[in-house]
Amino acid sequence: MSTVLFRQVPVASPVHSLWAGTKMIGAFLISLLLMFLPTWPVLGIMIAFLVLIGLLARLPLGTLPRLPWWFWALLVAGGLINVPVGGHAVLRYAQVVVFGLIMVAASLLVAWTTPMSDIAPALARLGAPLRKIRVPVDEWAVVVALTLRGLPLLMDEIRVLRAARKLRPKDGVLYLATENALIDILTAAMAVSTRRAGELGEAITARGGTGELTAHPGAPGRRDAVALIVVTVVCAGSYAMGMSLT
Repeated sequence: MSTVLFRQVPVASPVHSLWAGTKMIGAFLISLLLMFLPTWPVLGIMIAFLVLIGLLARLPLGTLPRLPWWFWALLVAGGLINVPVGGHAVLRYAQVVVFGLIMVAASLLVAWTTPMSDIAPALARLGAPLRKIRVPVDEWAVVVALTLRGLPLLMDEIRVLRAARKLRPKDGVLYLATENALIDILTAAMAVSTRRAGELGEAITARGGTGELTAHPGAPGRRDAVALIVVTVVCAGSYAMGMSLT
């Protein structure tokens, strides 16, 4: 399964050239719209809009994640559970599922078209007004930056742990005592993550703190203004259409 997560797809496109904060604001506007009006017409418009953004971003088909069969089986099982309640419950469940998939797709589009190193500086810039009320914006942005940096490392560590567990001999008391693969891998991953977090904290303290998020912080431009206007118009038009059909 070749899934690209938390990594920028290295292609040139108008979406890639946008400021990271612009894309995060666009995702927020879409989530805000669907939170208040998750009707089928609005969901359909948002799906078409995200597909259009994906085409503008020139993302190859191989970027799309290949979800395992059990994921779709769980979705079908959830729908079957709602069947005895009635058709309305099934439709509501389907709306919730589509809403969740749209939000995941919007988040992945941001990740696929944005260097992860640009996310935290953009968050710090967007949250700059909150500094006036003594909100620790910079500290939160550093936490986000470290989290984004650590997630790929954690995924690689889990792959190594899975491979190491498969190489263990399948006989003996040790294997019988820990025959639950999920518990073994999660326990080992938590232990490794805790150790690395401690080492990272000591390294940051030894260097005198977190320092600057980036030497060359990005800033919005004319393209970003046009992009936000387009997203706002699409969201406002979807809201008006959804209200007229309800």
